[in-house]
Amino acid sequence: MNQKTLTKLEFDKIISRLEEEAGSFRGRQLCRRLKPMTDLEKINTFQEQTAAAYTRIVRKGRISFSDAAPVEESMKRLEIGGALSISELLRICRLLANTSRVKSYGRHDTQEDSSDCLDAYFDQLEPLTSLSNEIERCIISEDEISDDASSTLKHIRRSMGSINDRIHTTLNGLVNGSLRTYLQDPIITMRGDRYCIPVKAEYRSQVQGLIHDQSSTGSTLFIEPMAVVKLNNDLKELYAKEQEEIQVILARLSEETAQYIEEIRADYRAMTDLDFIFARGALALSMKGSRPVLNTEGRIRIREGRHPLLDEKTVVPITVSLGEDFTLLIITGPNTGGKTVSLKTVGLFTLMGQAGLHIPAGDRSELAVFHQVYADIGDEQSIEQSLSTFSSHMTNIVSFLKKVDEHSLVLFDELGAGTDPTEGAALATSILSYLHKRNIRTMATTHYSELKVYALSTPGVENACCEFDVESLRPTYRLLIGIPGKSNAFAISGKLGLPDFIIDDARQRLSEQDLSFEDLLTDLETSRRTIEKEREEIAAYRRETEALKKEAEKRQEKLDEQRDRILREANEKANAILREAKEVADETIRNFHKFGKENISAAEMEKERERLRKKIKDTAPAASAARKAKKAHKPEEFKLGETVKVLSMNLTGTVQSLPDSRGNVTVQMGILRSQVNISDLEIVEEPSAYAPKKLTRTSKGRIGMSKSLSVSPEINLLGRTVDEAVAELDKYLDDALLSHLNTVRVVHGKGTGALRKGIHEYLRRQKHVKAYHLAEFGEGDAGVTIVELK
Repeated sequence: MNQKTLTKLEFDKIISRLEEEAGSFRGRQLCRRLKPMTDLEKINTFQEQTAAAYTRIVRKGRISFSDAAPVEESMKRLEIGGALSISELLRICRLLANTSRVKSYGRHDTQEDSSDCLDAYFDQLEPLTSLSNEIERCIISEDEISDDASSTLKHIRRSMGSINDRIHTTLNGLVNGSLRTYLQDPIITMRGDRYCIPVKAEYRSQVQGLIHDQSSTGSTLFIEPMAVVKLNNDLKELYAKEQEEIQVILARLSEETAQYIEEIRADYRAMTDLDFIFARGALALSMKGSRPVLNTEGRIRIREGRHPLLDEKTVVPITVSLGEDFTLLIITGPNTGGKTVSLKTVGLFTLMGQAGLHIPAGDRSELAVFHQVYADIGDEQSIEQSLSTFSSHMTNIVSFLKKVDEHSLVLFDELGAGTDPTEGAALATSILSYLHKRNIRTMATTHYSELKVYALSTPGVENACCEFDVESLRPTYRLLIGIPGKSNAFAISGKLGLPDFIIDDARQRLSEQDLSFEDLLTDLETSRRTIEKEREEIAAYRRETEALKKEAEKRQEKLDEQRDRILREANEKANAILREAKEVADETIRNFHKFGKENISAAEMEKERERLRKKIKDTAPAASAARKAKKAHKPEEFKLGETVKVLSMNLTGTVQSLPDSRGNVTVQMGILRSQVNISDLEIVEEPSAYAPKKLTRTSKGRIGMSKSLSVSPEINLLGRTVDEAVAELDKYLDDALLSHLNTVRVVHGKGTGALRKGIHEYLRRQKHVKAYHLAEFGEGDAGVTIVELK
């Protein structure tokens, strides 16, 4: 690709954005060197890498490569046996630490993370954890070596600390003692690497020691007292030994690093390669790009493409096709309507796709691989070279025509402009005809009506226009393929206030053929807008119809399900009622025979008849309750502590045991405890009695509490820990007091007795509890506590 085309299509600005996404020096270098490629296999490899990085960024977020600093110079120094400096060793340590983080980032944590083409790069990474840990242990920063780097260094620094303490003790004694009156200030200072004290010049003879410096006025002398001279000498010797030991430590670390020269080089290359790849993925994410499908047949299909350098909030997507039904596309329309942007979008997308970058367009967009892209865009007139606008354009075109072939993409902006319109239109038509005959993919923008006619009358050539709203005098920037555009010069001039008589005079100067052609364009535009509006309305009606159809199907399905459930429940309840009636009838017949055989008084017979009459009467509420049953429950749906309703008795209770093989469970209903079959039970699906209830506000502004109207006289704490049970019981007792309940039951079970003990200790401390005791036999025994409230 020639550099001139890359600059005209602003490919360099895309590369600048790509470079900002890279974190390492070599990664940014690779970004700067990226150019469009012509090898389809290599392009697809780059595209696959970009797609893999994009997917990983979306799933796991970004990973930094900023610590992958260049290490080649350090490696060469190690190869010749040299020692590395502190900064070089730290640079290698940071590289290895960064390598470890990237290695961990590259692992597939879940089954959803399928393998991709980047696994090979992550597999190359060797964090060399032992080496990086050793460097980190020995070197704290670029200015400090750790005391634990070696035993010798620790001993030297310990000695230095001891001597420092002795020097400070001695000097403090002098400063605060015998020499206090001779000092300018009672402080200890340093001159060079020697400890000194500031002595007034007139007392020089009173202080024995070595003079190291004096103040600018000469009134203060900085003297090293004789008492600390030897200590300072010893300290200086230790400083020298410390530096020698540091060099020994650095030499040892360098020797250990030299064992992994090739591994470190491989880590650096793999890290910077990944940095380059993830920069492409991050750019795709920031542009909301997608992977294009590339082909070698010269076919372009861009779906909803957005120019990446325009504001994504205002840019209008365009849909462009070229190279399938037609190889030449001529775009017409008014100025500032988006013709040049459409041209640049196609050219820039082609360059980005062939460079392995994703494009900001819809999925399944197609791009062709071209060996060269030639673009004549913009005005390059030159005073120095005596080139006019027309001459500069023609110079570019001449250079193109010498090199173009069937593997080229040619882009013309305002072809033939800058000269006589008649000659310019004829020349533009000839150039486009030449390229069309050679089957070269070409796009051109123009204002010439002659080119519109050429496109309408030539097979394989198509018109396109950038839509313009005459009412608002603003372009919509939508690209419409298949429709030639109008310049709208008369309409725009009229809207801007040009007198009508001038516009009418201009119209009369146009030939009848020109007017007919403009009228044809107007009719085409009007018809297009009408058809498009009707198509949108039809699509909206279709969507609405589909939605209504789905809603009707769901409603019918729900009605069918309700009907089947009601019929099934009605049959079950009817059978239960008939079974109950049969049992009563059988019992009546048995009693009748019994009374006939035995001498039983009339009073006893009347008493038995009254009992049967009462039983039949009691069956009526059960039948009514059966009609209200919701559904048949399975044994596994019943859990300990579940609130259920016994249909035959019309009572509510709690499940105390799981269903046995026959489906029987034990239900506690107040003080009544009974064994009931699950077919006679309905699970009560309602919130806990002590759950927060919605507050309602009356017309007078008072807040009413509906909670107090539905508090159960029993709370089930089975399965809770002591802390959970106490917290739940505390809230329940508050609700019970608000509901004015005098007595409540606390179900805690027997178990180990720990829960019962914790609950009793809590009740003992409550002022609103009048008394509590374990339930009587048949009411729950030691598994239930009866609480009386004040």
